[in-house]
Amino acid sequence: MKPIFKTEYKNKLVKIFVPIMLSNLISQIQMFIDRIFLGRMNILYMSAVGNVTAPIWTTMSFVMSLSIGASILISQSVGEKDLDKAKEYAASMIKFSNVLPVLLFFFWTFCSPFVFRLMGVSPNVMKLCVTYTRIYSPVFLIVGLYAAYGVVFQTSNYTKPLVTYGIIRSLLNIFLDYVLIFGKLGFPRMEITGAALGTTIAEYAGALYLLYITIAKRKEFFTSPDFKSILTAKFSPFIKSVKLGLPTACEDLLWNAGNLCIIRILNTINEVAAGIYSMVFTVEIIFVVVIGAIGNGTLTLTGEATGAKDNKLYRNIVKTSIKWSFLVCGFALLFISIFPRFTLSLFTTDKEVIEMSVVYIILVAANLFGKSGNIIFGSGIRGYGDTKWMLFTQILGTFGVVGLAALCVFVFKLGMLGVFIAVLCDEGSRALINFVRFSKIKL
Repeated sequence: MKPIFKTEYKNKLVKIFVPIMLSNLISQIQMFIDRIFLGRMNILYMSAVGNVTAPIWTTMSFVMSLSIGASILISQSVGEKDLDKAKEYAASMIKFSNVLPVLLFFFWTFCSPFVFRLMGVSPNVMKLCVTYTRIYSPVFLIVGLYAAYGVVFQTSNYTKPLVTYGIIRSLLNIFLDYVLIFGKLGFPRMEITGAALGTTIAEYAGALYLLYITIAKRKEFFTSPDFKSILTAKFSPFIKSVKLGLPTACEDLLWNAGNLCIIRILNTINEVAAGIYSMVFTVEIIFVVVIGAIGNGTLTLTGEATGAKDNKLYRNIVKTSIKWSFLVCGFALLFISIFPRFTLSLFTTDKEVIEMSVVYIILVAANLFGKSGNIIFGSGIRGYGDTKWMLFTQILGTFGVVGLAALCVFVFKLGMLGVFIAVLCDEGSRALINFVRFSKIKL
């Protein structure tokens, strides 16, 4: 493997993040179309998807974030030019990564009604949420392996297969959604049940493709262990990576827990508030996946720079990433400010809901600047090996955003506007705090 030179880091950053970005964008466009199908059919379906997505993603992102520790350790080992140690961490991660997801599969299959009752979901929406969740829960059985091999792809600087993966699962999902939601090609009209079934089938099809790639293209993944190494892998490297990744997983858990609390607050306003929230943040996510992909590249390359103890390279990587991400934010804010009603009309034909949501979708676009600061500076801080700092700022952020949202809604009576103001303040203040922490890092 060639060492990383100071003149090459931008090319390496592009090589890592562009395929991840395209894969995630394709996936989000598929989700975008999925919600367009459902939202235009019934706004309550958007509320159901909003209520389901928040808790499901809370647990799923916890599993995915546990692998961050392994990603950091493998990247730092690559920077130290110790590939044997990198493969040792990878083998242990692959072997033991699916234990927790299996437990979560059983939890969501049998305990989802309890979760939705705690969230204050209305009786009209509750049945829809439970149905969707039980059909989708088998996806947890493949999440652990996807997270593990995602780290191998990323740390090997070879993420091209993720584009094909995204195309396969997303096109199949869109096709199945169309057929099963609306009852085409002789299938019964299944509506929200069809959306859940189509997504689950597509996820498994994508997983089969990635399994094939890891076998057929194994030589491309220089951090990938062989099958024997996986079978004989020790538990201790996995524990070490989990200890490093646990703060990031808890950070994601807290962020999502805060989001769940916000959904709970929205459910007290009216029955469609969670649907509007889900609708406008679906638009934000399209741009967040681009910034998040840049963050993935930042994490890998700052990990390598940390392993090589190259302070200048470390800083240049983060500075370049923040510039690129702010360009994405600027484009998003400009586009949404010019075409807010057109964007919202993709999800609903209800003119009253569209007019009500215009100010919210513009606020969400403005929120991207703070969010991108947290993603990029946070990735740099984690690449350095400090995952506890981001957990600390998230603890402050979660209590702050929920407290401020509750204050704005229940005391100042600002309704949904108060929730969006709280979210904007949270992301902006944490971005500033994380920038200060990044500025003080010296390799």
